[in-house]
Amino acid sequence: MAIDRTPVLKRCRSLDMDPVYLGVNKKSNRKLVRSSRKISEYGLQLREKQKAKFIYGVLEKPFRNYYATAERMKGLTGPNLMVLLESRLDNVVFRLGFAASRKEARQLVTHGHFTINGKKADIPSMEVKAGDVIAVKAKSQSSPKFKEIKEMSITVPSWMTVDVDKLEGKVVAMPRREDIDTPIAEHLIVELYSK
Repeated sequence: MAIDRTPVLKRCRSLDMDPVYLGVNKKSNRKLVRSSRKISEYGLQLREKQKAKFIYGVLEKPFRNYYATAERMKGLTGPNLMVLLESRLDNVVFRLGFAASRKEARQLVTHGHFTINGKKADIPSMEVKAGDVIAVKAKSQSSPKFKEIKEMSITVPSWMTVDVDKLEGKVVAMPRREDIDTPIAEHLIVELYSK
């Protein structure tokens, strides 16, 4: 399995985005030195694709597969792609507030701390559907990480509900593009792939 070990703040600076979208509450003290050259249309499209891949932690081949799936779905390809990325299990765990970042959520899922509808779920790319209940395993609830979460107040998007005392969340409905707050211009990704 390939792992992206790029320094987060350096990558955020190069993609001209805020690290908060990754769950990182740091700011870089370095100034970004921009060249005076204008970025081409292809450069803008490529940057948006790289931004989406970096935010969701997806490598090139799976991202291309998500795009192909989004293209086959009914409706617009761009919003369909964003919904597919948002409905990954590691992202849902992050959105439910069970992890501080998507990378941490991916690690917790891989280590087998979560269940979907009572069944073991240890694949971060699993697609979560409307009505699914994501819960922390009973064995894992005693760990300090999840005890800390029980004491926190968590806000979740409108398409999910969370019960902090039971450490479980439910996907009420699939997200719409309006519900997704990541700063990605998905129409540029569609333009890039449709060439």
